[in-house]
Amino acid sequence: MAPRPRALRTLLAALVVTSVALPLAGAVRPAAVPAPAPAALAPLTSATPAALDARYRAARDGIRAAERMADGHGDRRRAAALRTMAGTGRHFLSFDGRDGGRTAEVVGDLAHADRIAVLVPGSDTSLDKYGRFRAGAEALQREMGHRSAVVAWLGYPAPATGSTGSLTTGRADRAAPQLDAFVRELSSAKPGARIAVLCHSYGSVVCARAAPELRADTLVLYGSPGTGVHDVGELHTRAAVWAGRASGDWIADVPHLRLPLLVTTVGFGTDLVSTAFGARVFDAGTGGHSDYLTPGSRSLRAIALIASGQNPTEERRHA
Repeated sequence: MAPRPRALRTLLAALVVTSVALPLAGAVRPAAVPAPAPAALAPLTSATPAALDARYRAARDGIRAAERMADGHGDRRRAAALRTMAGTGRHFLSFDGRDGGRTAEVVGDLAHADRIAVLVPGSDTSLDKYGRFRAGAEALQREMGHRSAVVAWLGYPAPATGSTGSLTTGRADRAAPQLDAFVRELSSAKPGARIAVLCHSYGSVVCARAAPELRADTLVLYGSPGTGVHDVGELHTRAAVWAGRASGDWIADVPHLRLPLLVTTVGFGTDLVSTAFGARVFDAGTGGHSDYLTPGSRSLRAIALIASGQNPTEERRHA
């Protein structure tokens, strides 16, 4: 389908801004809430309850240290959020409160899980907007059910929607090795477990850059602007690749182009739900861009089935 005129004009305007602004990116940044450097953690070589509890305790200590620093800085809102994150029943494999935050939070019983989903978020995800991301992880784990765990992986500084960073692969290029290393550690600690990596919006770009080395059985790309590659073959992955887009998602209006400019390439190319891309396409329902993991939604059910190694198309056929 040809790009809609309004959407094309919007992208072209963004391209002009990007070509001018990108060389200056980072020159002016808002003041960050200070946070301590996290303690060095040994690799997670085992997912026994004892090993996980030790890791969770270490991360909780880091969150509490960040809470104290935020409180001393006078940011009561951040301090309150961190206090909640350090509460009973929350389980973090890692935490770093600097530069928007880096976390890997487990929802479910990772020690006994044989199906693991790793959520990779898109634009606008940070400690200050973490609630929706975690709520999606909780909804997905409930839908996946017994012997499943979901890891909410906020392992990179996600760009702001409409920013220069959200139009190029730069942040994804830097995030991909971190995602690869995390999934490799997880797969080593949980040999035999099925691992699905679920990538929303700009997170699809991160996953595409990580795909050649990613130790995952399944990749699910949803609400995506594209990946920066032409088709599934260029991902160079052995994982089964699924893609979905809800009918109410505004990202459908973003033209699927890749245009070279003076210092970078802008846009992410092929529409992931098109025949040209070659992914297995699932029905993502009628929701909006932030609704894919909404409880009771068709998209949540489909993503949970795929993450569990099932085919949502087959379920609908036999319903």
